[in-house]
Amino acid sequence: MNRTHPFRPALLLASLALTAVGCTSSQPAVKPVVDKPVAAPTGPVSISNRAMLLFDDAVKSFDAQKKAKAFDYPSLERKFKAAAEADKNLAEAEYNLGVIAERMGKPDEARARYQAALTKKPSLRQASDNLAIMRQNSGDVAGAVALYQDVLTRYPDDAGSRARLAEIYRQNNDHDKAMELSRAALMRDPANTNALKVMIRSYLERKQLAMAKLVALRAVKLDGADPELHHAVGLILQKEGDNEGARVQFKSALEAKADYVPSHVALAQLALDAEDFPGAEEHLRRILQADGKNAAAHVDLGIALKGQGQYDKAMQEYDEAEKLNPELGATYLNRGIILHKVKDAPERAVELYRKYVALAGGEVALNGEAPVFGLMREAESIVQAKREAKAAEEQAKQMEALQAQQQAAMKAEEAKQKGQPAPNAVTPVSGDGTAPKATPAAGNGNQPAAATPAGGTPAAPAQKNAAPADSDEPTDDLL
Repeated sequence: MNRTHPFRPALLLASLALTAVGCTSSQPAVKPVVDKPVAAPTGPVSISNRAMLLFDDAVKSFDAQKKAKAFDYPSLERKFKAAAEADKNLAEAEYNLGVIAERMGKPDEARARYQAALTKKPSLRQASDNLAIMRQNSGDVAGAVALYQDVLTRYPDDAGSRARLAEIYRQNNDHDKAMELSRAALMRDPANTNALKVMIRSYLERKQLAMAKLVALRAVKLDGADPELHHAVGLILQKEGDNEGARVQFKSALEAKADYVPSHVALAQLALDAEDFPGAEEHLRRILQADGKNAAAHVDLGIALKGQGQYDKAMQEYDEAEKLNPELGATYLNRGIILHKVKDAPERAVELYRKYVALAGGEVALNGEAPVFGLMREAESIVQAKREAKAAEEQAKQMEALQAQQQAAMKAEEAKQKGQPAPNAVTPVSGDGTAPKATPAAGNGNQPAAATPAGGTPAAPAQKNAAPADSDEPTDDLL
């Protein structure tokens, strides 16, 4: 079984993206500041007892579902709606409906709920934070920064907005400002894991692995149920060369959140590197469950299937990857390997190798020692050998036919010289299908005439026991 897979692309996930954002994102998404319903409302506004009871019941249902790791968002939505309708001043219910709308993939409704919560209670800064986060995730960084700064103006001791501003500065490579804001956030809230994550990413990007590890282990102690933090420790161990330790941490992340995509990505890559193709297939299928349009994941799944000898299924995955992203060079390269090594189609493989090189920017953009060039030379030599073999076979057939003609001509010439019919000559037949009879010799009706040879001259009558014409021996024939 050919297990060549030097062209496996890294799955399209930023190595420092510590948040589960799917395999096609280049920047980590930012979580809502509160990813669970806020507690019971407090403040000068009086809330009816019925609304409070309904609100408390909804929060208890959320906590129970979180513990069971099985959320029924429509039922939670109904409960919080009932609380909000019981008292129009219950801003917390509006906010929680915004959180649930986000989880249900309804961003417009979520924004409207957050705005309604702020209208009812301007001091509910979590709503402002989540509106800023939604702007940041949609690419409106300037709008997000303005909202974060507005929150800090009204709430100077807010740690969360400082941590999220720190992440924006980090993404823009201003590590000094990012670290300054992260430390300021931790001074106000030592348990703020968002600030710790910013520091981890910053240290990793600057290759300060010891500091990154120190902060990551501190964060895990604060919140061991956060898959991002286990994943962060895994990334650090991987960079230190401890793949086995990294694997343990990535699995811990999946224990905290079974569908945490970045850890499935990392484990799939480790499995492919170790040629554990069934293990890689398992993680890749989980990735595709979360994002079926991830072309790179389809390519890697094809490699995992090829490693298990399932070549036709591998080709199907490459076909799917090409449909999703025709510019992904690894698709053509890995398909070429199967055609070259398995399907005995080197001509087509050469075409695919050349397409990969072109998509990579041409030969000047690739290292001269890149394996693709060796594969291309090997496939081209096979193509050339096939051409030469075919030409030699045709030449041999021509020579064989020529020799047969020459031998036939020589035999015909020998027969002619001996006065014999030419080889393969056809004996003439009469009109009734029988051979013609010999013509009797003229003047002698009792003696049959001698057969006339093909030359037309009658042969002399044969004599019994006649001696050769030049023989000196006496004959015993009777006169």
